[in-house]
Amino acid sequence: MNTASENSARVESIIKDFINESPENRIQTQTDPPEKAWNEPLVGFSNGADAIWQDYKEHVGPFHLTPMDIFTNAFPSVTASPEELTVISWILPQTEATKKDNRKETDWPSERWARTRIFGEEIQNKLRKHVVAELTGLGIEAVASMHSPLWSRQTSEIFGFASTWSERHAAYASGLGTFGLCDGLITPVGKAMRTGSVIAKVNIDPTKRPYTDHHEYCLFFSKGICGKCIPRCPVDALSENGHDKIICRAYLKPKTEEYVKENYKFDGYGCGLCQTKVPCESKIPLAKEVEGK
Repeated sequence: MNTASENSARVESIIKDFINESPENRIQTQTDPPEKAWNEPLVGFSNGADAIWQDYKEHVGPFHLTPMDIFTNAFPSVTASPEELTVISWILPQTEATKKDNRKETDWPSERWARTRIFGEEIQNKLRKHVVAELTGLGIEAVASMHSPLWSRQTSEIFGFASTWSERHAAYASGLGTFGLCDGLITPVGKAMRTGSVIAKVNIDPTKRPYTDHHEYCLFFSKGICGKCIPRCPVDALSENGHDKIICRAYLKPKTEEYVKENYKFDGYGCGLCQTKVPCESKIPLAKEVEGK
């Protein structure tokens, strides 16, 4: 049996090798060489018995699933305890070219951003399936959380639009970042990213969470400064009171769908303006970098 550190290294290699080397990691432009959708991932781990999963049931809603809920549904005949389960979480950072393009925009997503939202998420789904297949080949039961039949959209009494499993909350549990004013996850490689997860019955030590508050990396909450994401929103869905999900969603669909189809000639959507041209775009921001500006 492999050690926890050996398992950790193997899983991290599976994820990074797929994104760094697979020809699947493309945004479907006609360039030579083809453009990548994602930069090298960050990977973190959390344990299925972590109390945070029960906390989510209290703070997000009772509908939020635990790793054990999802694993048991996928493998009803497999004996496992929550302590034996590991949530494998990753961050897929946007490329510099995509972020640069989106910084220039004020009303609509850049073409690269819209392509990454659609084709990049297709890659994300292939990565989930790849991780599950690789672990299965090693004799390890694994299930992609977002591919579980238990996944569904829900309404939270506190937060409005929600779901039975949140990839961002899994990443937070796995030590990969904290939430910002616009609800995006601020990670060591910034907020311009996507995140995914797989649950597996494998022995891996959880990643230490280097924070104690779910807003710790956001300067607006932690220092009372910044708020640079607020004026980046073209439809005023952001304010000092937070993120208005209803206004935001109405802009994404159908408004940006119509724009992308008319101007970029493919079916897609996106925005990401609040994730770019802000201090937390590509890193955890520092107060000294925004004070006095």
